[in-house]
Amino acid sequence: MIDIQKFRGTGVALVTPFKNNEIDYDALTNIIEHQISGGVDFLVSLGTTGESVTLSFDECVSVLQHTIKINNQRLPIVAGMFGANNTAALRQKIIDFDFTGIDAILSSSPAYVKPTQEGIFAHYVAIEEVCPVPIILYNVPGRTASNINAQTLIKLARHSKKFIAVKDASGDMEQALYLIENKPDHFLALSGDDPSAFHFITSGGDGIISVIGNAYPAEWSALVNNIFAGNIETAKTINNRLNPIHKWLYIEGNPTGIKGSMEHLGFCDRDVRLPLLPMTDRNLTHLKTAMDLAKTTLKV
Repeated sequence: MIDIQKFRGTGVALVTPFKNNEIDYDALTNIIEHQISGGVDFLVSLGTTGESVTLSFDECVSVLQHTIKINNQRLPIVAGMFGANNTAALRQKIIDFDFTGIDAILSSSPAYVKPTQEGIFAHYVAIEEVCPVPIILYNVPGRTASNINAQTLIKLARHSKKFIAVKDASGDMEQALYLIENKPDHFLALSGDDPSAFHFITSGGDGIISVIGNAYPAEWSALVNNIFAGNIETAKTINNRLNPIHKWLYIEGNPTGIKGSMEHLGFCDRDVRLPLLPMTDRNLTHLKTAMDLAKTTLKV
């Protein structure tokens, strides 16, 4: 039986640090330890924030294996390198892949081709047929140009218990509320949008896969855990103190902003791979100011 509770709470979509355009494994080790000591509930490797689309397949495998090794079974690991707009190719990739040490995959809906809801459903069913681990669906219409509506998510959840959750980065709270109210009990509703996560989780959501958690794992975990414990005002205070940072994290896109914040904290360089560019000095200065202000007010 799949234990979905280990994916409830705070997951962090790990950055992939670079130095001179090569993967910085020492920095990755420190970032992983930062998450674990910060009390997050699970790790997501090679998602959008991890820049998997600009890594070679061999680099993806190497990052994943390093993450599994450093984690050493302390937290569940979700692999986020399993989104594609070619269903047959993705099926074969899954069939050929070694899932040792991986607890679930995060699979974004097909990008660019803009399938119908029926096509999205059929795509995921085809993946589920061959995937040996649980699947977290990833709804991110800002990147894929198509939305997985709540009815399709619920239909998938009822089709197979292997579909255990959705990372919802749609920003559509009306859709999220419908999903939260109507989903089966074995299916988790996870926010994929840090700025609206407080509202999402206080409305009955099951947690988040976070970007800002890279920099603030203890604070973000405390926010989520306080919501679960019913300490809404405490969670609201943490949320309000982190809130000014979000603007600067996304002003040049993700993971450009979070890489800038991790450089400011001393974890890694702000380097990203083309076609992304490192955060500009001007916006990095604003980000640092927001982070330094938060540091003076945050007490977790």
